[in-house]
This record gives sequence, structure tokens and C-alpha cells, in this order.
Amino acid sequence: MIKDIRVWVVGLFCGFLCLSAWTQTYPDHPIKILQGFAPGGNADNIARSIGLEISKSFAQSVVVEAQTGAGGTIASASVARAKPDGYTLLLATGGHAVAGALYNSLPYKTVADYEMISTLTYFPFLIVTSAESKFKNFADLLDAARTTPNGLTYGSAGIGSTHHLAGELLAKMGRMNLVHIPYRGDAASITALLANDVNFIIAPPTAVIANIKAGKLRALATTGPLRWPGLPELATVADQGVGGYDVRSWAGLMAPVGTPKPVIDKLNFETNKALLLPSVKSRLEEMGGEARGSTPDEMRQMVSSELQRWTQVINDAKIPRQ
Repeated sequence: MIKDIRVWVVGLFCGFLCLSAWTQTYPDHPIKILQGFAPGGNADNIARSIGLEISKSFAQSVVVEAQTGAGGTIASASVARAKPDGYTLLLATGGHAVAGALYNSLPYKTVADYEMISTLTYFPFLIVTSAESKFKNFADLLDAARTTPNGLTYGSAGIGSTHHLAGELLAKMGRMNLVHIPYRGDAASITALLANDVNFIIAPPTAVIANIKAGKLRALATTGPLRWPGLPELATVADQGVGGYDVRSWAGLMAPVGTPKPVIDKLNFETNKALLLPSVKSRLEEMGGEARGSTPDEMRQMVSSELQRWTQVINDAKIPRQ
């Protein structure tokens, strides 16, 4: 019995030494970051911006791979199943929490199957009408949405998108009568708005800023808690009659659950160091975002809170689960 205990203790100690030695040499080969959206899009560019700086610090390549489809859930599932060694990471976006609230069955748990590394960026959406619209400001839109019998129509990038749920939350908090019209992506919703097929759309800044500057679209409000630096004259929804309204998407890095804490700590340190670089901050701002890192615990609390919030919005709006 005593001999068995000694063998167990020695084995445990040797395992600890091996783990310690392994984490000290991490990384000794390339790291892969999976992201679930089209190459060249915001998620892809965010992953590449951070990955480049991490690769410099670690002197190892960081490869960004797109696994597109199902709103990012294919990439999320791949990372959840990956070996928890710090060599396969997920560039998660706000859609990660939305998917957890929307889908009846996913091959992973939105929070429990991941080790959080750090948030990277937050960005608001813009509420936009056509330049020809009778709504000259957000107050006009708010008043019409409260008094028009059949409500106002708004377009989004699709059913269950963060844009869509931002509109449902706006309807609830603003006591507005809104009718959602889904499109296949931001480009299609912008085309519909330019054709006056919908009263307004909710879209990320990068999707609409060119048309706003060209005078084809009119921005009425930003959905974040602060004014967006790209249009500093544009007030927030909260400052224009819907107090407490705050909807932002985000991006962050995750690893499979069970990834050793020393590895997570290394990744967290290098990620937050990268986010302080002027080149990275300016690149994220060009994509409409604000560079903001976090601790792993802070990111876990944020993702859990987002999952809870969007679950409630979906329930309240009676949106069919997919």
C-alpha cells in the first residue's frame, strides 16, 4: 500500500516537472488561430494583426485559418475539439455568444469548453437611414416607431445576427414598434436601404462609412456607450432617448478548455502587450473598433454576461431557435 502511494506521488511529481518544462519552452512550433468568417473580413484582419505581433514575441509563426460557415460555429467547434496545448486558438467574436443563445444544439458549450485568453477589441453598430429618408435624426425615428401603427422596418445581416438582436433590444428598451427584415449580409441590407425597401438598418461602421461620407446614407446614432471616433459628432442611442442602451460586438482569443494556465498566462501577456502598440491600435480603429485587452477572468465574465443577455432577448422577442 505504502509502495503504491510512493509510486503515485513520484509519478505525479514527474508529471508536474514535465508539464513545467513543457510550458517553459512553449511555443516551439507554429500556432494556429481559427476564425469563422470570410478571409479578408474584420475577424480575419483582427486575427492577423494580433497574430503578427505574437509571432514576433514568440519567434514562431502564427497562422490564421478561416473555417467559414454557420455563423462562426464551425471554427468554434474545431477549437473546442482541439488538443489543449496552446497551439490551436479561436478568434471569437460577439457572434459566439449570440450563437450560444440562438442554437438549440451546438457541439460545444459556449463558455465551459474554452479557456479565455483576452478580449481584443469592441466596436459599436450604427443606426443608418438613406439620405432621402424623412428621418433627419434619431428623435424622428424614435417618435415614428412609437406612433406608426404597423411599425418601422429595419434591415440586418440576417436572422440571429448581433445586428438583428440589437434591433430587438432597441424595440424593447425604446418601447418601439419595429419589424425585422433579414438580408444575407451587410451588403444586401445596404442595397435594400439605398432602394428605400426598409426604413433603416443596423450595421457595423466599416460596412456603411463610405456611403455615409459619400452622402448616400445618413447615420442617426451609434449603439455603444460612447461616441464612435470615426463620427465624433454622432450621439449614442442612450444619449438620444433610450437610456442604458449599449450594444457592441467584440473579438477575443480563446483556447480549448484544459490548456495549461502558464500557457494561457503567456498568451494573455503577449496579447495585451500587442494591443498597446500604436500600429495595432490604429489598425483596429480603422476597422471601427477600440483596442481593449482583459484578464482571462474578465473575458469569461463578459462572454457569460453576453450569453445571458442575448438568451433573454431571444426569449422576449420569441425568435425561433435554430
